[in-house]
Amino acid sequence: MNTPERFGYNKWFDKQVKQYEKQESSRRNVTPARVLADNRDVFILGGAQVSLAELSGNLLHTLTPETRPVAGDWVLVDDAHDRAIIHHVLARRTALFRRAAGSEHARQILAANVDTFFIVVATNRDFSTRRVERYLTLVWDSGADPVIVLNKVDLVDDPAPMLDELAAVAPGVPVLPASAERGDGLDRLHAYLEPGQTVALVGSSGVGKSSIINRLLGEERQAVTSLSEFESGVGRHTTTRRELIELPDGGLLLDTPGMREIGMVDDEHGLDTSFSDIADYAEQCRFRDCQHVSEPGCAVIEAVEHGELDPARLDSYRKLQKEAAYMERRDDPVQAANPKQRWKAITKNWKSVTKQMGDGTKFKER
Repeated sequence: MNTPERFGYNKWFDKQVKQYEKQESSRRNVTPARVLADNRDVFILGGAQVSLAELSGNLLHTLTPETRPVAGDWVLVDDAHDRAIIHHVLARRTALFRRAAGSEHARQILAANVDTFFIVVATNRDFSTRRVERYLTLVWDSGADPVIVLNKVDLVDDPAPMLDELAAVAPGVPVLPASAERGDGLDRLHAYLEPGQTVALVGSSGVGKSSIINRLLGEERQAVTSLSEFESGVGRHTTTRRELIELPDGGLLLDTPGMREIGMVDDEHGLDTSFSDIADYAEQCRFRDCQHVSEPGCAVIEAVEHGELDPARLDSYRKLQKEAAYMERRDDPVQAANPKQRWKAITKNWKSVTKQMGDGTKFKER
């Protein structure tokens, strides 16, 4: 039986629907539906029934690229016609954004209303803990929970060192070994796919996201190219759009195209969570506004000097922090319009700090 709950509908969305109905009761009758896939101006919806839909004329002219519905979104539709009309997009419970490819400041939404993200990496292609740190930061920012899946463990004699590397850069995050080729380890993935739960797969092209989906589905739904094309034995999937797929046991899977660029957005909350080890050391720094560069009493730098913190991890943190700060400045019209004044203020403040430190005066100490 098709019900909204089958597609992940819950109290979060129901409250919004009731508010909308109260405000718009005299105008139209609408029902909630979830976007399963979109192809430019045509959307496939799931809810009380699966149907095709298009945006209302009003939404067509008012939505932005960030607010336009994507796979995973919940919308309110008038389904009295052959093709349903979308009149409203419900607020997202979680949303994964990245900086749009080729853009300095535009944001691109990758997935909406996802409960858990499987960050898929492979043993034989683009294995990089630095890349995983970027994915983790975006996922924590989205409001969802991350799980790291090390796929293609059948291609290495011992995946333990790779698993240890991943665990080291992802404190508290499950790191699961798997082989989509042999079907090993996928039972642990099923634990996150309970009825009504939504899981999205993110990762580079060729890491095996589509193969994992095929295994979980029990059928060859996602196309995968021949494995003989690359010396590394990589099968490249052909996913070109985001599509929400229902599993036989009730969970929902969202596949996403592989990403060459993982540009940061302006929210630094994910940085503090992804780099919780650095955040813990930072709590012990002498100054509250310590930048962990060369300040006296910096517990982060001391941790690196004592071998407690990998310097490459600190470098990665600094780089991501700079990207996030840059995006924040781009989005702040005051800062963007007055860069000279801003840097003049920073320089003046730093001279003041240096003078006070030289005089032996405490400045913003804990």
